[in-house]
Amino acid sequence: MLSSRVKNIAPSATLAIDAKAKQLRKSGKDVVIFGAGEPDFNTPENIKLAAKKAIDGNFTRYTPVGGIPELRKAVAEKFQRENNVSYDVSEILISCGGKHSLYNIAMAVLGKGDEAILPVPYWVSYEEMIKLAEAVPVFCNTDERFRLTAGMVEEKISDKTKMLILNSPSNPSGAIVEPDEVRKIARLAADNNFYVVSDEVYEHFVYGDNKSISIASLGDDIKSLTIVSNSVSKTYAMTGWRIGYTAGNNEIIKAMENLQSHSTSNPSNIAQYAALEALTGPQESVKKMVRAFDERRKFIYKRLNEIDGISCVEPEGAFYAFPDISGTGMSSMDFASKLLSEALVAVVPGIAFGSDRHIRLSYAASMRDIERGLDRIEKWLKQS
Repeated sequence: MLSSRVKNIAPSATLAIDAKAKQLRKSGKDVVIFGAGEPDFNTPENIKLAAKKAIDGNFTRYTPVGGIPELRKAVAEKFQRENNVSYDVSEILISCGGKHSLYNIAMAVLGKGDEAILPVPYWVSYEEMIKLAEAVPVFCNTDERFRLTAGMVEEKISDKTKMLILNSPSNPSGAIVEPDEVRKIARLAADNNFYVVSDEVYEHFVYGDNKSISIASLGDDIKSLTIVSNSVSKTYAMTGWRIGYTAGNNEIIKAMENLQSHSTSNPSNIAQYAALEALTGPQESVKKMVRAFDERRKFIYKRLNEIDGISCVEPEGAFYAFPDISGTGMSSMDFASKLLSEALVAVVPGIAFGSDRHIRLSYAASMRDIERGLDRIEKWLKQS
């Protein structure tokens, strides 16, 4: 007999699609995968060497629950250096990936009946985490370019509002909340006394003239209400290493650390030493990856808009395109299912992100695969 808590949780559509596509590949099928958001670059050599050094140095025992002091210090210095936000080491928590950080936040802050404002489209796990905390997701539509404004947020505020989830650049759309709107949202949060969970995992993946700022940098009032979640997964191509981190006020971080002490205890210490090198070592690998993704972004945006039945807003950040497929007459589930079985191309149905008119494609894939995949989509639609 299962608990009602887990009975009501939907599986991750992104991971399910990715698993099915990889199984088809394993069986010998030539599948092009636009599924899970995972850089196709390898973890940089200096980071791997740091992990090997940790193993050779026998750093293989338990660490403090919240992470090794050196890594917490490096994270605090990163916030000061890159985001102009000052945090004490006690206000930093290291966890088992960005998803774990966000789960800890939801469990520590939300309670039964609380409301969490969730801009649409949203990353698949936000809604499920809110529900696991017995809170209520309040969906907030964005504009035709998937941009969120303070006015949209204000319409959703009630006396039960406990938090807003802000993901900029966004998964799945790549949209960035404009700096002026971030400032207005900060004022709303301060005036109405609700938390802002700022998921900044794609902060380095910003293209063209677009600008992204951390809401925590806008003054002490909003900083005290902001809980920043980030990780090394995307920035340093370390998805499998599972190191995320959170910054926030002492009360919240301590509560999250207590929770973590009874769930996972400390993250992998080998991965922590790798993450320490990632944050403090050379950063050229990040710039190289961003340049490559920008080239792919421009190509996929142009190519998608050349396919009949599909239209796409230009992504501003992250590494996803979120095209509208309503012109094909199919729902996102039908589109994704048929495309995988008939054309061997894996995409994620938009219904998982709150919009059945869209699909998500990750362009964190080789240019060769992007070209082949889009050619297959066009040919498949012409034959459908």
